[in-house]
Amino acid sequence: MTPPDAIPTAADVVVIGAGQAGLSAAYHLRRRGFAPAGRGGAGRTYVVLDGEDGPGGAWRHRWRSLRMRTVNGIHDLPGIEQPGVEPEAASVDVLPAYFGDYERELGLPVVRPVRVRRVEPGDDGALLVRWEGDGASGTIAARAIVNATGTWSKPFWPAYPGQETFRGRQLHTADYVRAEDVAGQRVAVVGGGISAVQLLEEVSHVAETFWFTRREPVWRDSFDSRDGAAAVAMVADRVREGLPPQSVVSVTGLIRTPSLRAAAARGVLERRPMFTRITPDGVVTPDGEHVPVDVIFWNTGFRAALDHLRPLHLRAPGGGIRMDGTQVAGEPRVHLIGYGPSASTVGANRAGRDAVNRIVRYLGPVG
Repeated sequence: MTPPDAIPTAADVVVIGAGQAGLSAAYHLRRRGFAPAGRGGAGRTYVVLDGEDGPGGAWRHRWRSLRMRTVNGIHDLPGIEQPGVEPEAASVDVLPAYFGDYERELGLPVVRPVRVRRVEPGDDGALLVRWEGDGASGTIAARAIVNATGTWSKPFWPAYPGQETFRGRQLHTADYVRAEDVAGQRVAVVGGGISAVQLLEEVSHVAETFWFTRREPVWRDSFDSRDGAAAVAMVADRVREGLPPQSVVSVTGLIRTPSLRAAAARGVLERRPMFTRITPDGVVTPDGEHVPVDVIFWNTGFRAALDHLRPLHLRAPGGGIRMDGTQVAGEPRVHLIGYGPSASTVGANRAGRDAVNRIVRYLGPVG
């Protein structure tokens, strides 16, 4: 933890979050001539606040069995390529180390662990970024913020009748560590996304699994750049209208990888309609069948971690935040990256650059 008296009380730009999106924004701020806040000197300044104990963002919390060969769509951070790694290396080891080396090599002013509790309007057009960390607290007056808090810290747990009566174990993707933790048990795997089918396949080797989804999955044999561009465009349309971003899989579908083809051959991917209620020892399907289970494994996605921005009243009537590119529509001081169409790693890189370009135009020339 950086000593509290070393955390600046003012900065032109505060970046909130040091995952892929936040580090991309920091890179482009540095490249455009912004200097670390609180270190003296003239010109524009910035600081990066990160709630994690170390580098890596959400990658610090991925399950150990997620190998580099199976990581979905990882792109280099801008300016420094990833080092060559073994395909079987665990992403939880490789990517945090890469992020840490990146911060050090570029001298990025990342302060951690610092959690931003509120961002609220201040005097003279400032945004007051109120932070807490390691028993200390403070406020940074900012002229603009780049919010890059992602979704990992806000897992979504659906509510079903009887859920509180279940005597077994309930866990979310965010809690998962290894398949051996549910070995020999009957596991209801809930969700139709990429993580759901990957973890269903993994768990099925050591447990009896039952797969439940709200909608019939849409399978694809391939996914190319044109498909990706179409998916991003659909999500971008929603956020421009002020609607909550859709899950990626609702747009892209599921890809039949070799491991999932093998799982299908074993009968693992026999999807069941979503259960209607939960009992102390199982779940009940729409046709009234009771399925005894020991574990309910919720792979039901995440929501954007934006609670700290509530004092700014950014929500549109549709429940989302109306966006103009990376900027909140009508609010040039606030940019959201890693949100909506920029939720992918390559999208986060581009969003970091675009946000900084717009902030420079808003604040005026550096120096």
